[in-house]
Amino acid sequence: MNFWYTEHHSPHVRFSMQVEKQIFTGKSEFQNIDIFETTEFGKVLTLDGYVMLTERDEFIYHEMITHVAMATNPKIKKVLVIGAGDGGTVRELTKYSTIEQIDMVEIDEMVVNVCREYLPQTASKLDDPRVNLYFEDGLKFVRDKENEYDLIIVDSTDPFGPGEGLFTKEFYGNCFHALTDEGILVNQHESPFYAEDAAGMIKAHQRIIKYFPICEVYQLHIPTYPSGHWLFGFASKKFDAIRDLDADAWNQLGLQTKYYNTDIHVGSFALPTYVKEQLADVE
Repeated sequence: MNFWYTEHHSPHVRFSMQVEKQIFTGKSEFQNIDIFETTEFGKVLTLDGYVMLTERDEFIYHEMITHVAMATNPKIKKVLVIGAGDGGTVRELTKYSTIEQIDMVEIDEMVVNVCREYLPQTASKLDDPRVNLYFEDGLKFVRDKENEYDLIIVDSTDPFGPGEGLFTKEFYGNCFHALTDEGILVNQHESPFYAEDAAGMIKAHQRIIKYFPICEVYQLHIPTYPSGHWLFGFASKKFDAIRDLDADAWNQLGLQTKYYNTDIHVGSFALPTYVKEQLADVE
């Protein structure tokens, strides 16, 4: 008998993966957590029925949310990661010996514990001595921070449930104040394709541009996310992601990546016309 995991990508579109077995199921204070072993994508983590990552394509998300900022300003030393309970973003950050401190704030400790046990591919660097784990609300954590971080990465779930507060005007304003004068904010920016996702993307962009003098959006392809077309936001007080990229310096680091490279760094900011029009309506 075949078993399938199915997620609604829109009211009229479903995405399915064949499941070999369910490895874990549990309910935390905040959400339902499940891990499936699938035929095509390996282990899959879902929260409240939505795919967060798969072993097959997680590298795309985690490399692109991390290395674009790091290649733009290689002098980043202190990083705040909000969300990211699976550990993949932290894994990519620990590739840089120049980073001195990584504070990771995840509201749901159970997610981290489950990923440590079942998804070591992403969670393997959470014990790096530079990493400090805080199990609390990221919105509250950043509220009293001032001029403290060189980079903030908001690796959040979608803008509802536990991740809802990480898409508010208050939160982005607090991130601005928590960053140094050369600070960069990278955020999970949703998808521009289906109407519901696009609405979340537009609201996030509308709120971020109120605070940051430099606001850009870049794209990536994630096969298991709705439509496969996904966006990240790049906001900064000083750095332009293309103008300030030092490709030679990053390439000399010799870091091992499977998706990110300095060519795709530049190319990812070349947006389709329909996305440009969505952003122009906001700006």
